[in-house]
Amino acid sequence: MDFLLTLVVYFLAFALGASTGSFLSVVIHRIPAGLSILLPPSQCPKCQYRLKRRENVPILGWFWLRGRCARCRAPISLRYPLLEAACGGVFLLIFVGFGVSWQTLGYWLLFGWLLALALIDIDTMTLPNPLTQSGLVAGLVFQGVVGMSVSSSLTGGISQLMDGVLGAVLGLWLLDAIAIAGSVALGQTAMGGGDAKLAA
Repeated sequence: MDFLLTLVVYFLAFALGASTGSFLSVVIHRIPAGLSILLPPSQCPKCQYRLKRRENVPILGWFWLRGRCARCRAPISLRYPLLEAACGGVFLLIFVGFGVSWQTLGYWLLFGWLLALALIDIDTMTLPNPLTQSGLVAGLVFQGVVGMSVSSSLTGGISQLMDGVLGAVLGLWLLDAIAIAGSVALGQTAMGGGDAKLAA
């Protein structure tokens, strides 16, 4: 029974990761274009065909559609199921390593955030402000919550939060200094502002 329960829990961790990967595909495509990540639902970018529920199941949906839109037969990139499978695998590995804990939640969020930023950077050579800024805020809030949980006091949470704020400020200053020095040395922009926000 324990073995079966463990398998079910591991499957759920993988499924959560795969679903997160599916959502990240939406984030990666829509945020740089200034589109909503909530509406409309997943659809073919060519003919706007809206995917049915079974067609939108992570990993399996791509195989059901045989890698093509059900209406216009436009090819669907293999990156979608690969991203979903990779996220599922990493989520599972993190869960196996840390179990049900704040660390697991934190690493899941950090991995998803960094992966989205990395792929957007590869596609567009930009780091969108909505992602870098929301990640900074979420990181500080999470650090404060974990601090309160570990120390069982508001003081511990505030202390952790202030450590996070200090680290963010130092990260911004350091990357800004490197960017300025690089620009002076190269005679052109050496680093975008998004890199400094990511470091924070």
